[in-house]
Amino acid sequence: MEPIQAAQAVDFSLMALFFRASLTVQIVMVILIIASVWGWAIIIQKFLSFAEARREAARFDRAFWSGESLDDLYDRIGENPKGATERIFAAGMTEWRRSHRDDGKLIAGGVQRIDRAMNVAIQREESRLFRGLSFLATVGSTAPFIGLFGTVWGIKTAFEGIAMSQDTSLAVVAPGIAEALLATALGLLAAIPAVIFYNKLSGDAERVVGNWEAFADEFSTLLSRQLDEA
Repeated sequence: MEPIQAAQAVDFSLMALFFRASLTVQIVMVILIIASVWGWAIIIQKFLSFAEARREAARFDRAFWSGESLDDLYDRIGENPKGATERIFAAGMTEWRRSHRDDGKLIAGGVQRIDRAMNVAIQREESRLFRGLSFLATVGSTAPFIGLFGTVWGIKTAFEGIAMSQDTSLAVVAPGIAEALLATALGLLAAIPAVIFYNKLSGDAERVVGNWEAFADEFSTLLSRQLDEA
């Protein structure tokens, strides 16, 4: 019973396990903690930005289909549009106005230039929307292996201590193994939310981009109809 009582007397709190670990394992744990905190910061920021993007798109959609003329809407938005959909619309309208001659006729290839201008604006907004998600993918794929490295190193250190002390009692073995396994636990703690929310946020981002592309198609169709009626 003495080895069990000795093991029970050892402090197995997370802080105690961290400070008893070797420097290499401590560095691994710190990296995983930073990756986890950073990942959660990205997750929260993306949820907020996606919600704002959906609200902005809904507001603009109501204004766009309210019956107000496109020129009046563009003049009201001004040169500094506030949201992504407004910036895509402004890119198309800017090219629309630039593509007209002084006599009001559209310069040849104007519709294609308008489509390209909106596509460039969509790609720019898409890049901004997906920013940070690659970090979540990286954490999700590498954190378990980083944690496993810390565990392997910690177990190696624990066995070296056992060999030097020539004592294989539970009181000697248990703390080192617990410290090593903490690294794997931290790796999983960082990786699991990163993978889950990467898939969730990637799907949300693709839906937002799909809505932008649908709007650009509708806007291009509307401009083409105006040209046909002119």
